[in-house]
Amino acid sequence: MSGKKQLRSKILVVDDEEGARDALQVILEDEFDVTTAASGAEALHLCQHTHFDLIFLDVSMPEIDGIETLKRLKALSERMDVVMISASDRAQMAVQSIKLGAYDYITKPFEADDILSAVKRVLEKQTLERQVDYLRSEIAHQLGDRQIITQNPVMLGLLDLISKVATTTSSVLITGEDGTGKELVARSLHLGSERRKESFVAINCASIPGELMESDLFGHERGAFTGAHSRTVGKFEYANGGTLFLDEISTLRLELQAKLLRVIQEREFQRLGSNRTIKVDVRIVAATNTNLEDNIRKGTFRRDLFFRLNVIPIRLPPLRERRGDVRLLAEHFLKRVNLQLRRQIPGFTSRALEVLERYPWPGNVRELENLVERLVVLGRDHETISHEDLPLEMLLDSPATQQAFVPEKDGLLKARDSFERQFILKALKRAQWNQSEAARILGIHRNTLIQKMKALDLRETPPSKDL
Repeated sequence: MSGKKQLRSKILVVDDEEGARDALQVILEDEFDVTTAASGAEALHLCQHTHFDLIFLDVSMPEIDGIETLKRLKALSERMDVVMISASDRAQMAVQSIKLGAYDYITKPFEADDILSAVKRVLEKQTLERQVDYLRSEIAHQLGDRQIITQNPVMLGLLDLISKVATTTSSVLITGEDGTGKELVARSLHLGSERRKESFVAINCASIPGELMESDLFGHERGAFTGAHSRTVGKFEYANGGTLFLDEISTLRLELQAKLLRVIQEREFQRLGSNRTIKVDVRIVAATNTNLEDNIRKGTFRRDLFFRLNVIPIRLPPLRERRGDVRLLAEHFLKRVNLQLRRQIPGFTSRALEVLERYPWPGNVRELENLVERLVVLGRDHETISHEDLPLEMLLDSPATQQAFVPEKDGLLKARDSFERQFILKALKRAQWNQSEAARILGIHRNTLIQKMKALDLRETPPSKDL
């Protein structure tokens, strides 16, 4: 979608005096799209069909005066910003207007600077309102904290592509298995663009029920459906001027795919329960772990939407294909988790790193990150993480472990018991035979551990005594 500068803020001027309307239009029209109305009734009709960023409203008008018009405008939308204009500097009128929700009160004759200053304050406030719900996540995901760590040639090439694509406004489609870092790439595109000061809004299309997705994307008015007790702003409005990340785009229902396509093409939409058109300037970054071309052939995804999203494709390789990155990422995550949890785990043994590098990582980078956090939580300060601390399934996938623990002549059950006995024994010794602590290390319930110890005939051997 095109740059934000092409979308000018829309302002409505409401005054029964033609001279006052013309004066305000002359002041504003160089920088804003200005619409005028000669009465409160005309203003209300316009606001039912068009979204305005700001309304200048005269207090004294025939039939429906400014105060009554203000009340009705606020009934349409509580967050509608209105600046009242009056020929008299009456403190009581100003206070009443502010109490009813007006943003400001200006008296005639007004100066151009006063009008432009009021517009600037309102637009700055609206920008802050759009950003506030996402401020915490923005801070938590700054590139200094969440960055793409790699030394793999393929990934380094992708980083170069990301830096080039970030400066454009083209839509991007990121593909890759779960856990490969698709949202991280989307955030990198946002933070490397001119939109970095605006909101990055992420929505997982698979996590929201289909019947609620339209409201989540576009918002709704009070009473639009059962349970809609108040007006809600959608993700597109929050992302105005910034980037909207649509994860798991393949799960979007066909009827919503059609509406999304229209928003991308027209750069406008309507909230549920409203016929007012809202203009937006949003860059779309979508992601999926499926082959959308297969979905097109199956009839579950629109071909025209695919072409709109797939302007610039980025495919993220799974971690098993990123040779050399497992060790690098494991050490990076260890440093970060140590800092977050105030722990002092010095590192991994060479044997542990060997097991990690041989493991196929079906959950990719996310699985590795979660594992490192678990190892730090369960570990002891100043003790290096060894292969004995790793989950059983990783050790079974290690050729060295298979050679050490699988008997050549015994059957599978005996081989499993042999390995399980040694694995539990090491946990018990590490916990100094404290069963609760050993169960915590193994990630099982204490009662399960006791049953395993009985079945495998595991007993604490008393220390020998010198005679």
